[in-house]
Amino acid sequence: MNKEENFINTLFEKTEESEAIKPQTTEIIKMPMSSIVPNFKNPYKCREEDMKPLEDSIRENGIIQPLMVRKDDKADVYEIISGHRRYLAATRLKLTEVPVVVLDITKEEADIILVDSNLYREHILPSEKAFAYKMKMDAIKRQGKRTDLTSDQVGPKLSADEISDTDSASQVKRYIRLTNLIPRLLALVDSGKIALGPAVELSYLNQGHQNFLAEAIEKELATPSLAQAQKLKKLAQEGKLDVGTILSMVKQPKPNQVVTVKIPEDKISKYMKSNATVKEKEDFLAKAVEYYGKHLQRQKDRGAR
Repeated sequence: MNKEENFINTLFEKTEESEAIKPQTTEIIKMPMSSIVPNFKNPYKCREEDMKPLEDSIRENGIIQPLMVRKDDKADVYEIISGHRRYLAATRLKLTEVPVVVLDITKEEADIILVDSNLYREHILPSEKAFAYKMKMDAIKRQGKRTDLTSDQVGPKLSADEISDTDSASQVKRYIRLTNLIPRLLALVDSGKIALGPAVELSYLNQGHQNFLAEAIEKELATPSLAQAQKLKKLAQEGKLDVGTILSMVKQPKPNQVVTVKIPEDKISKYMKSNATVKEKEDFLAKAVEYYGKHLQRQKDRGAR
């Protein structure tokens, strides 16, 4: 267990609900909504499908689990550490005050708690994990540790365990690379249309190339394969990437995006020689379909006369 987890566990215990954090010793107070602000760098989204059940519960039972907040360093307000969904629900329900626990901790400690307490959610989007890991890395960096996740003989090094206890250091770096993608491409990663591997390679393209790539994907309804994404990255690094290359790359058929039709061999073997190769069988079927298509067109033309 790393020191951040030790610190968190001395403050509260985690429950099955990702944001349900039970205070152990800190006083719960009522605080005006006007004194609370969200952490605007919060990497986790408030999904609409989660909000209605939460709002119904709060309407019936009130806010059972208090929000965790800290005094803002520069303004006379309190920033949310945990409880962004409860805060949003309270805003929608026009509540004037909510129960909170005020923690006397640094901004860096607050960011680490925010990240860690929400990584236990059942469904985490790639973009959420990407910005969460970056947020935690930046917080630890501000605390004075190196964050390159590589071996070095000089200076304290951030270990993979201090960023994630589930993903390796290399996987953490891959997720953080996603924060370099434009929103349109990142949305395709979240929807599963672009896998993590190709997405990491595409993150090295500049914003102009990424914007054109997003347009090409929308137009052609196809996404680059890992090999194509690697080639696009290489061309970009060599200063040889242009919009024509991007478009032609997206247009190229990918094995996993080509529709295939399977026909039992016994249904066509009697029409072909016994020792026909796979290529000969494919050519035979293509010609047969073409011939039958012309036959149907002739019948259609006769019927139109």
